[in-house]
Amino acid sequence: MPAPSAADTIRILIATDSHVGYNERDPIRGDDSWKSFHEAMCLAKEQDVDMVLLAGDLFHDNKPSRKSMYQVMRSLRMNCYGEKPCELEMLSDASENFQGAFNHVNYEDPDINVAIPVFSIHGNHDDPSGEGHLCALDLLQISGLLNYYGRTPESDNISVKPVLLQKGHTKLALYGMSNVRDERLFRTFRDGKVKFFRPNVQPKDWFNLMAVHQNHHAYTDTGYLPENFLPEFLDLVVWGHEHECLIDPRLNPEMSFHVMQPGSSVATSLCPGEAVSKHVAIASITARDFKVEKFRLKTVRPFVMKEVVLSEEKQLKGLAKKENNRTQLTQYLVEVVENLIEEAKTEWLEVQEDEDDEEREVPLPLVRLRIEYSAPDGGKFDCENPQRFSNRFVGKVANVNDVVQFYRKKSGMTRKGKDDAEMPEESVIAQLSIDNVKVEKLVREFLTAQSLTILPQNSFGDAVSQYVDKDDKHAMETFVNQSLENQFKHLMVLDRDDEELQDAMDEYRAKLEEMFAAGHLKMASKKRKLRPKPDNWDSDLDGEWDAQPAARIHSEEAEDDADEVASLRSTTPAPRGRGKPAAGRGKKPAAPKKAAAPTRGGRGKKVVQEESEDEDVVMIDDDEEEEEPPPKPTRSTRAAAATRGAAATASRPPPAATKRAPPRAAALKQSKITSQLASQASTRGRKAAQELSEDEISDDDDDAFEPPPLVARPPRRRGLPMG
Repeated sequence: MPAPSAADTIRILIATDSHVGYNERDPIRGDDSWKSFHEAMCLAKEQDVDMVLLAGDLFHDNKPSRKSMYQVMRSLRMNCYGEKPCELEMLSDASENFQGAFNHVNYEDPDINVAIPVFSIHGNHDDPSGEGHLCALDLLQISGLLNYYGRTPESDNISVKPVLLQKGHTKLALYGMSNVRDERLFRTFRDGKVKFFRPNVQPKDWFNLMAVHQNHHAYTDTGYLPENFLPEFLDLVVWGHEHECLIDPRLNPEMSFHVMQPGSSVATSLCPGEAVSKHVAIASITARDFKVEKFRLKTVRPFVMKEVVLSEEKQLKGLAKKENNRTQLTQYLVEVVENLIEEAKTEWLEVQEDEDDEEREVPLPLVRLRIEYSAPDGGKFDCENPQRFSNRFVGKVANVNDVVQFYRKKSGMTRKGKDDAEMPEESVIAQLSIDNVKVEKLVREFLTAQSLTILPQNSFGDAVSQYVDKDDKHAMETFVNQSLENQFKHLMVLDRDDEELQDAMDEYRAKLEEMFAAGHLKMASKKRKLRPKPDNWDSDLDGEWDAQPAARIHSEEAEDDADEVASLRSTTPAPRGRGKPAAGRGKKPAAPKKAAAPTRGGRGKKVVQEESEDEDVVMIDDDEEEEEPPPKPTRSTRAAAATRGAAATASRPPPAATKRAPPRAAALKQSKITSQLASQASTRGRKAAQELSEDEISDDDDDAFEPPPLVARPPRRRGLPMG
């Protein structure tokens, strides 16, 4: 075989966690994310790479705004389209790697000219959701801008098939596994339900590169992906999701492959891991060998961080025992922050050394000062309010609301909970953010010190994660309602004394937690009923319509139909007089009437007087085309109709002549017509209530529920039920 040359080298720009759209409403930092992504794409074009690999979280939200989508599409089109032919040859079956209407790699499409193909998996921020299980990457792929691979449609049974590419004599097997919930993926690997496919032709000649997007560190026992779960035949693993930039490949001696962690290109939290300089890398692969060249991103906003322990500062010695020391302490801290600002500016200017000599405007830096203000015995540090202190630097820093963070050292007195569990230390809480810690871990830290009686703890953490990570506004409400309903149903079937109910609730809660941990229990996703979105609603300015409180049809409204059907079931007993109760084509609202004393009907019998205001009578009609004037109702019928109101005005078929029937047959017929009306009430009830006006109600002589006379009793007619 001839010696490898440049024609045999595949050059790949590797980046991850661009988080385009992060904090885009911020007037200062709103454009940071897309600018750094654009710089990475421009670098790919300048360095003339063969392809780009993105390891997840291209977008910060799984429903990115139009602005975010525009900026990403603009960068991809500017830098990845061109007349330069792509030298990569696709060897695998593209229909197994790419799904959708165009199941082929984009640079082989005859209608577009792709010079630099981009391959990407999805992360935990831009994952598929909703109807069709689509994500933002699907839109980019259908547009021909990107190749979305590494889908994981089944989290409990995963098949990883590589994209096989070749350039010259170099063969590349590109594996990808998009984000899966860490605990579920850990269990899937442990159960042996993750299968990796390898090319069966010359398997030892392939360079195996894999992109993953999972927790790299063991935040919990099963909340991460261990490196030794991955197969040994891999050569290089690109690890997404972790934001700390560890760009230099690290050899895993046990598995014999290298691991690279590029980190994020924008700071999404003010923690030490984000303060490290941001880089992207270009990997040059020749046969089975590779080398990595890293490039520092220059458009990233400067970020400096420092931690200060007040009791150890020489300039503050003895200050804690002085009274009214706030002014002196504040002056010292202001000086520290000013020095950090200057340090950030100097560092940013050093990165721009290859720029021209004309004066460049330094972006406002991100500054975080963490202060441990525990004082010696008998002393106290009188610290200024963090918000007020941070606002001193408006116009000097980009994060004007959280420059300083105060915390105390953990003391000997700790709050104890159930089983002597400790609450998290204040310093730990101070460092927490949704981007550098799992939400489930945070929930568990707090709930361990509490005692949950009804709600399962691990399901609780999953619901909070859905609310935070997926922006599901109703996740907590759905979880709580579902848990209460299940617990209630479980207790109702038990035959235990009141003293034993607590034990039964604890047992059932523990059972639910075990089922959830084993993957046999999932939170049901109710399909919510939403009102139509107004024509003038702007999702970018006003937010997503389905997340607005006014958009959701609340349970009271959604259950109006059920209430109406329930009221139909609680009708009056079967009549003992002649005929059946009659009703008009629609129950129209009538003015409420005061209850009157029972009056005497004909033949010495009393007219039936209803006691319940919610009871109603139902007309029995077998012929919708027959139009006959209905008989007038009794006083009891009017009273029941008056209490129903406009909410129960559902359209009914035209009245039919009343028939004589025995009481038992009438009750069976009543039950049958109730089930027939149930499907009509849900769709036409409220519509009819809105369309009928007062004039129609008062002028329609065909209505069996016309308003009764105020003084005179209506004449008795044959066919009405009599008591």
